[in-house]
Amino acid sequence: PFSPRELRARIHAALRRAGEPGGGTYRFGGCEVDFDRGEVRRDGAPLEVSAQEFRLLTAFIRRRGHLLSRDQIIDAAWGHGTFVTDRVVDTHVLNLRKKIEPVPARPRFIRSVRGLGYRFDG
Repeated sequence: PFSPRELRARIHAALRRAGEPGGGTYRFGGCEVDFDRGEVRRDGAPLEVSAQEFRLLTAFIRRRGHLLSRDQIIDAAWGHGTFVTDRVVDTHVLNLRKKIEPVPARPRFIRSVRGLGYRFDG
């Protein structure tokens, strides 16, 4: 017997684990994400990404091609029920863009969908 709150938390955790990329690497543009090592490379050179930026990039890769609201991004990258403001999400997205986008001012991979959120097209 579980409390409804615990059951909900277990379901969210199972769904989150099921959606995680397996080991190995994911490539897009000139970037390579190594999930086993927690590393990101661009044109073969290692990128300095924070743990939070890596979780954010992983969340985008898991849902590539899909629109993600800021709330969905928070749940996926920070954890369900964590209080994070929209500005914090936007700042982390901006910092990640500066590292992975060839021209951060004209993003190809992490695209803004005005008033709705972001979509990863890598």
